[in-house]
Amino acid sequence: MKLTVVGGGSTYTPELVDGFARLRDTLPVEELVLVDPAADRLELVGGLARRIFARQGHTGRIVTTSDLDAGVDGADAVLLQLRVGGQAAREKDETWPLECGCVGQETTGAGGLAKALRTVPVVLDIAERVRRANPRAWIIDFTNPVGIVTRALLRAGHRAVGLCNVAIGFQRKFAALLDASPAEVHLAHVGLNHLTWETGVRLGGPDGEDVLPRLLAEHGEAVAADVRLPRPLLDRLGVVPSYYLRYYYAHDEVVRELRTKPSRAAEVAAMERELLEMYGDPALDEKPALLARRGGAFYSEAAVDLAAALLGGGGSPYQVVNTLNRGTLPFLPDDAVIEVQAAVGPEGPVPLPVPALDPLFQGLVANVTAYEDLALDAALRGGRDRVFRALLAHPLIGQYEYAEALTDRLVAHNREHLAWA
Repeated sequence: MKLTVVGGGSTYTPELVDGFARLRDTLPVEELVLVDPAADRLELVGGLARRIFARQGHTGRIVTTSDLDAGVDGADAVLLQLRVGGQAAREKDETWPLECGCVGQETTGAGGLAKALRTVPVVLDIAERVRRANPRAWIIDFTNPVGIVTRALLRAGHRAVGLCNVAIGFQRKFAALLDASPAEVHLAHVGLNHLTWETGVRLGGPDGEDVLPRLLAEHGEAVAADVRLPRPLLDRLGVVPSYYLRYYYAHDEVVRELRTKPSRAAEVAAMERELLEMYGDPALDEKPALLARRGGAFYSEAAVDLAAALLGGGGSPYQVVNTLNRGTLPFLPDDAVIEVQAAVGPEGPVPLPVPALDPLFQGLVANVTAYEDLALDAALRGGRDRVFRALLAHPLIGQYEYAEALTDRLVAHNREHLAWA
């Protein structure tokens, strides 16, 4: 089995490699290829990756290359974890929206749109080269904004599934609170990427007992602290919103916070410099503790589980993925990309039935889906007016003066990445 990671020079990669090493019985990788144009980073990450495999007794071969076509040739699955423009572009995404009084964040709002415009054309080019190399290869997208990127891939006919670590993070945290094993915890997870709610927590599978009311009653303070929303709000909603709902439910509070502290991009950039220095130490043969602060907790477990199921070697029967709606949420188009529990196998994910969604959540999902459609149109066809329309449609923006000002800033800060600008 050959797996390729595009963006293999990322400081995330040792987390992924550690998962491949530990979970080799679930996903027996014979060749792991790390592809990245940044040769200096790739050398450091690749060296640590080989040492991690060796320490854990994994006999698989690790190859590093800057040649994308060679890297994806013959791959059974390709994982995408790239960042077009690097942390410098992320820094801008998190700062210029604040100038207009809007949330500055890399995956949602105006910053998320900027990232989508930079990313979609690059990912589609990669996917075409994967298809030429192996038409049956699966593409697993971890590149944000996952919903829009996955929608672009699926619309172009690629064998693609989007992956996010929010659900597996909740699963592990809830399991700890409930004194259960993670495998016992089945989430009724519904919405769009970075716009989801846990509407049920069942023990033992999709038909098991729903213990969400007990979870909130007994551990509501801990859950509320984790998602950074007030406990009374969770009690009134009766669900657990993802952390990203804070950008919607407490927008002005978040803007005030973001204006008074360094950007997350600046924190991550400093962390990356320290991590890369660690990776260069030939004595280091495991992922360092600092990597846990980088983000992406449990990413490796989720990626192994998904790849194993898609490639027919095992994996959990039900997994939270980003995939086509196909009537699952009847108020959305069939070609919308939703994030829900699905049965996953070699032919891809099949969403499990979802109970009727509360109108309180349904309206926001429909609104953001419309924005994502406009965002994808702007990413594929370009043009200032398409960018403006997407920004005006986003519920975190929604005013024409903001949309105009944000359009100007988005284009100015991303001109080198926009072929039409």
